[in-house]
Amino acid sequence: MSFFFRIGVNIFSWLCTRWSTKMESRADLKDEDLVARCREGDKQAFGVLVQRYMKKAFGIAFDYTRDREAAKDLSQEAFLRAYLQIKRFDGRSTFYTWFYRIVVNLSLDYLRRRGRARWERFDETAENPAERAPMVDSSTPDRVLMAQETVLRVARAVETLPTSHRTAFLLRNHQGLSIPDIARVMKTTDGTVRVFLHRAVAALRQTLAEIA
Repeated sequence: MSFFFRIGVNIFSWLCTRWSTKMESRADLKDEDLVARCREGDKQAFGVLVQRYMKKAFGIAFDYTRDREAAKDLSQEAFLRAYLQIKRFDGRSTFYTWFYRIVVNLSLDYLRRRGRARWERFDETAENPAERAPMVDSSTPDRVLMAQETVLRVARAVETLPTSHRTAFLLRNHQGLSIPDIARVMKTTDGTVRVFLHRAVAALRQTLAEIA
């Protein structure tokens, strides 16, 4: 993210904080109604969309980068871009598929610039690494090491999937999107998404078979 764009992101985040006290009356509106208000210049309406999709945006970015600071920056940048481009949104897809596509593309650009990223387990309910650590039986260190190695190998296998397969897999299994919604995000057909998912799962099964 460029220096000047980062400044823009920080200013945008500050504005969202200022808008928060004025968003309650809009909280029950549907996405399409909020978008319509945004296009008319209602800034607080966009603040509701930020609150609504903040965790999901962070989750998607983290799935790709495995870096919390990078995911935070990318999700904020995605919201800023969506805000700046909201008048170009033509309504042919839902807001969240349009927005998810922005997050995914920014995340892929990040990976292309920096190469493969470190894998880390994501738990949005805990920020402290010690709080995220699973409770294990210290009397079975071999099993603990085997479990950790399995997680690491599967994680690396996900990272090495072709971009289209990984995107479909992450959106389906980490974000819970339906196949039609994934197709809209990826601008492809339902059938193609199913092929991507089938091949991703087959590759991961092969990895698990090799571990066994």
